Amino acid sequence: MAIRIAKVLISDEIDDVCLDILRKAEVEVVKNTNLTKEELLQEISKYDGLIVRSATKVTAEVINAGVNLKIIGRAGTGVDNIDTDAATKRGIIVMNTPGGNTLSAAEHTCTLIIALTRNLGEASKSMKEGKWDRKRFMGTELFGKTLAIIGLGRIGKEVALRMQSFGMTTIGFDPIIGAQESATFNTEWLPLEKIWTKADYITVHTPLIPQTKNLINDAVFAKCKKGVRVINVARGGIIDEDALLRALESGQCGGAGLDVFIEEPPKDYTLAKHPNVIATPHLGASTIEAQTRVAEEIAQQFVDLSQGKSLVGAVNAPALTHALSPASQPWVKLGERLGAVGSLLTKTLSVNNVEVLMYDESLERAGHYLVASVMVGYLNTSAAENGDILPKNLNLINAPVYGKHAGVKNAAENQTKEEPPCAINMISAAMVAKQAGIVTTSTYKSQVEKGRPSIKVEFQGAGGEVVELCGTVAGDVSLLLSVQGNKFKVPACLAGDAIVYRVDKQVTLADILQAAGKDEIEVSAVSASEVKNGQGFGIISLEYPAVKSLTNLQQVVSSAYVCAL
Repeated sequence: MAIRIAKVLISDEIDDVCLDILRKAEVEVVKNTNLTKEELLQEISKYDGLIVRSATKVTAEVINAGVNLKIIGRAGTGVDNIDTDAATKRGIIVMNTPGGNTLSAAEHTCTLIIALTRNLGEASKSMKEGKWDRKRFMGTELFGKTLAIIGLGRIGKEVALRMQSFGMTTIGFDPIIGAQESATFNTEWLPLEKIWTKADYITVHTPLIPQTKNLINDAVFAKCKKGVRVINVARGGIIDEDALLRALESGQCGGAGLDVFIEEPPKDYTLAKHPNVIATPHLGASTIEAQTRVAEEIAQQFVDLSQGKSLVGAVNAPALTHALSPASQPWVKLGERLGAVGSLLTKTLSVNNVEVLMYDESLERAGHYLVASVMVGYLNTSAAENGDILPKNLNLINAPVYGKHAGVKNAAENQTKEEPPCAINMISAAMVAKQAGIVTTSTYKSQVEKGRPSIKVEFQGAGGEVVELCGTVAGDVSLLLSVQGNKFKVPACLAGDAIVYRVDKQVTLADILQAAGKDEIEVSAVSASEVKNGQGFGIISLEYPAVKSLTNLQQVVSSAYVCAL
């Protein structure tokens, strides 16, 4: 599945290699780094893609003005300057280049650690003032000291490996990377409460999110060794700047290496001017190599997505990440079609939960995109049937966010209408699920049902009612195997214009065809399930869309709905 990207705007300074790669792939590129906010709002509607660094603020207003936007890319780590929630709601992919800055940021962190331990900042300043003051700048060795790394991802790992060469002991914490993985780079994983008392140095490498804002504060400094040194080359605000200044003044903190600040540039330079602080103006990624690397990576990620090869660096599209391969596409289509059929068969229910069960090893990693694809089909059909105000471009990115509009709750989202949409990622997903009390929405079953890979979708109502559909694929063809456990003798093909019907007693095929003929319906095929427990189901495939009401068919079956699959 390719996403067409014909025209891209680059609104921040970026290495020309980015333009070269995009143009080689026949993407029209406009680079304009002097746009005012008002000019950007006027221009953005012309583009399919937007590439920024840090200067451009991609607000909800900008995103909503970009009526043709499909993708926003940041050439760098983090997406703090992009309203990811607004983009997700609009079905726009937000991506960054998570590995492009890794080495430069890690090296800058190590530089600040070394500079702190030998007072290099103040010593250099003293020399420039014509002073020779060796006694004043007595330092300490790094050998034998303990470095605590908060955030053990790419950058944290590289910092650990480099500082171990100085004989430092590295410990760390990460909510995603556990003890087994951190042990592979000789770093002991510890909970935060056990880290503070052990650390001689603390460096942070996390995004700035509610859980990490002011992570290192007065209470944390009080638990640390007297004279602990802290380093922040990640995001301003992870270390409480007011608490840090108090700790520096009291001597509880022996020094700080700061590359990032809450406000950039700071309005108040008191912290940066403190004699025990080495401050740099957000230089973590400011190397020639890093700038070239992120420019190349963001361009290549755009091209790969437009050619349907891969999706790398997306922060708000976990469902789409594994849905691009040719092997996944038939299952994506099946999910959408099962969602559409499920929407029609649950019209009388108040659906509050959707669960997808996957049978076969080939579907082990399909949970994200199958849940999302089912939601796309469900919500598109629900909107068409009920006249709900939903976006025209429901897709694998925004479908989980819009679940609430149809009264659906799933593990990707459960918020009130007053709350903004939440972009679920690896960091926030567990928190959101816990707050919402969400049950699992996808379950992998290694065993194969009925001799073939299949998926089962359960639409659960508020009153405990469940509508269950089971389907599989044959090549690119979507097949419905059963509804409510009632098997189709010949699996129903889910494609094109169709009528989904339900019966409460046995109805002959002749009666179905006769009634359809009276309604001037051109039938190409009919598949009916067995009738058990007073219910049966069927799919009527049409040569052309039904243009008249189903008056006669409705007299033969208990309910019938026209749809496009």
